[in-house]
Amino acid sequence: MTDQPLVEVRNLVKHFPVRRGILPRQVGAIRAVDGVTFDIHSGETLGLVGESGSGKSTLARTIIRLFDATEGSVLFDGEDITTLRGKAMRRIRPRMQMIFQDPYASLNPRMTAGAAIIESLRINQIGEAATREARARQLLDLVGLAPKSLNRYPHEFSGGQRQRVSIARALAAEPAFIVADESLAALDVSIQAQIVNLLQDLKEELGLTYLFIAHDLGMVRYLADRTAVLYLGRVAEIADSEDLAETPLHPYTAALLSAAPVADPVVEATRQRLILPGEVPDPANPPSGCRFRTRCSFATTQCAEQEPQLRDLGTPDKPHLVACHHAEKMQTQLADTTTVTATAATESTTI
Repeated sequence: MTDQPLVEVRNLVKHFPVRRGILPRQVGAIRAVDGVTFDIHSGETLGLVGESGSGKSTLARTIIRLFDATEGSVLFDGEDITTLRGKAMRRIRPRMQMIFQDPYASLNPRMTAGAAIIESLRINQIGEAATREARARQLLDLVGLAPKSLNRYPHEFSGGQRQRVSIARALAAEPAFIVADESLAALDVSIQAQIVNLLQDLKEELGLTYLFIAHDLGMVRYLADRTAVLYLGRVAEIADSEDLAETPLHPYTAALLSAAPVADPVVEATRQRLILPGEVPDPANPPSGCRFRTRCSFATTQCAEQEPQLRDLGTPDKPHLVACHHAEKMQTQLADTTTVTATAATESTTI
């Protein structure tokens, strides 16, 4: 990982209009992404987590220009790609690829694995027609599939193998940046570990940069250098993955971590769980002030009146950004909980 950002997201907004009436007119907007700012450094893996409906996939697709942004900007390798069109965007497109959640849906059932990869090579004008089949075999081998897989159709592969074909197709364009959008969700747990290890190996071998979207916080902690937590279209917290897991400063992050099981039975039996009341608010009509306040035990009048901005409560070498008026209270409560849990674990071990 380098200090130079490869992707710079600045105040990114993506709203979907809500239209009604016989002659449809806009009566509102779904505020799927509503002012997101962060950087992804070259060679880094940034994890993105949050509940379903928090805007993770919309944010990812807006970053790589599958959706046009409503406001804000995305700089890729120093160039603003937000308004690029035609040839200018086609020049950038090969360097930004996406691995989708369902490999069966993202692969053409009428095309063999080899044909899907060769098509990517052809569209991106990589290599000559005579050499593209050999390159497709190399890519399949790179992701752990036998050369005979070249002539097999998607239905002839297992779920994990289909995802490997999707990864090979993404790599065909020789990208620098890959978005993995819930790429593990449709796979068995044992296969998930294999795909995560493959992504890690490819990152080191090819110098890739990832935006890794997932619900499994354990996988994100293992693979991602930093993790961003998204809630209702806004970043609630972003920090080093280990720091975020050990010392969350936003109540929402703490609740997400609380919902994840712990392998240690002593800690699992004694740790304090944070149960969030209610549901995620309507993104067409989000709460005033802090969007999390309707489900937060720390909420005050200030939270309803003033929207919290990201502020750094970390160290110069490890920034820890959090958008919460009462993050210091969260910090104190977490310290108390950690002390109680550690004491209980020590007493259990002694017994």
